Amino acid sequence: MLRRALLPLMLLLPAPFALAGDAQWLVTTDLWGNPAYQLLTLPDSEGTLRGRFDGDPLQGRRQGDAVDFTVTGNDGAVYRFTGQLRDGQLHGQADYPDTNTAGARAEHAFSARRLPDRPAGGARLHAFTPTSWSNEFSAHRAPVLTLWPGDSVQTTTLDSGGVDAQGKTRALFGNPQTGPFYVMDAEPGDVLAVHISKLRLNRDYADSLDSIVGRALTPALAAKATALGKPVRWQLDRERGRARPQQSSGRLKDFWVPVQPMLGGLAVAPGFGNPPMSTGDTGRYGGNMDFNEVREGATVYLPVYQPGALLYLGDAHALQGDGETSQYALETSMDVEFRVELVKARPQSAPRVESATQLMVLGQAGSLDDALRAATAGMAQWLEQDYGLDLSETAQVMGSSVKFVVANLAGRSVGVAAKLDKALLGQIPRRAAAPAPAP
Repeated sequence: MLRRALLPLMLLLPAPFALAGDAQWLVTTDLWGNPAYQLLTLPDSEGTLRGRFDGDPLQGRRQGDAVDFTVTGNDGAVYRFTGQLRDGQLHGQADYPDTNTAGARAEHAFSARRLPDRPAGGARLHAFTPTSWSNEFSAHRAPVLTLWPGDSVQTTTLDSGGVDAQGKTRALFGNPQTGPFYVMDAEPGDVLAVHISKLRLNRDYADSLDSIVGRALTPALAAKATALGKPVRWQLDRERGRARPQQSSGRLKDFWVPVQPMLGGLAVAPGFGNPPMSTGDTGRYGGNMDFNEVREGATVYLPVYQPGALLYLGDAHALQGDGETSQYALETSMDVEFRVELVKARPQSAPRVESATQLMVLGQAGSLDDALRAATAGMAQWLEQDYGLDLSETAQVMGSSVKFVVANLAGRSVGVAAKLDKALLGQIPRRAAAPAPAP
């Protein structure tokens, strides 16, 4: 359907050009200086070609190194490509319908590189040590690793200030993210399932503030809070799984809290027509969600907007109360293990989180009212998809059983999560098979 998903050609990992079976390519088309990126599937044989381009069927022919094919979009529009194979790459010209004048055509240069074939042996566990980090959720950043559905990754994150487990600043402050990870076979319209297998503290301190976010302040309380906003260093007792303000005295001298490691940032790259987003922002793609249920054992479902999804993660917290009302949670670095899976061709309007006991939908918007509406609509969509409930039935289930929590108040947008207990939903037959629940 020619979605024109943005993805940099340079991210492709080199693979030898071979003549065996179908090959998957990533195509870059220069649309008046704006690169559009789509997936292409072609047989590696000469003669008649039949394949897919951005989800639409194509027909063509290869003779020697010359390749030409025609794509018919789901709206009936016709796109023609003519190119030459050189050193495992494809270069040529694309003939597109003009975007403004009916019946007119426009020529655009294109190039393509082949994506790697899946190694033998099934799902793998990758140990990845990052050497650079991103302050944007971007489709333009070269991926750090290529994954296939079922693969797992062991890696690390920095804290929100860019500091690693050894206390060294490695990146710019502002929630620097590890990634992106390119997931093979992920296409716009799919859902990426990220199972968080392990989250482990890897240092003995976290940083926060003695602050209360402005959205949580009354005028009277704000008048008293003018001296707040000072840094607070927290001591992390990893052996006992607890934390305390390091310089606590007076009434807080014996104050300890149990840690609950979580990821504040988890996102895929935004879609075509959207600029790269700051790692302080949120959207349907995820982002700086700061939702304290994104923790070990949970599965997070994110709608895919780019080929390969391009998964980012970071901004780990040793602990965070609902809303992150101190502006910073207990910000720290983290050892992370996660696994990726795909749900093909599944509409999803908002990030979803599944734990062993609950289904949760995170609504994110500029106001609590709009975030509440997004969470409600997202839960209604989930109940219709997996349980076949109509809107009346959904209203009865949610009216009796839904719980809403304020997930995040500290960002430019806010988050509200809708929660339903899976034990209650177990009384309703599922309409279709869904990904395995988190253990």
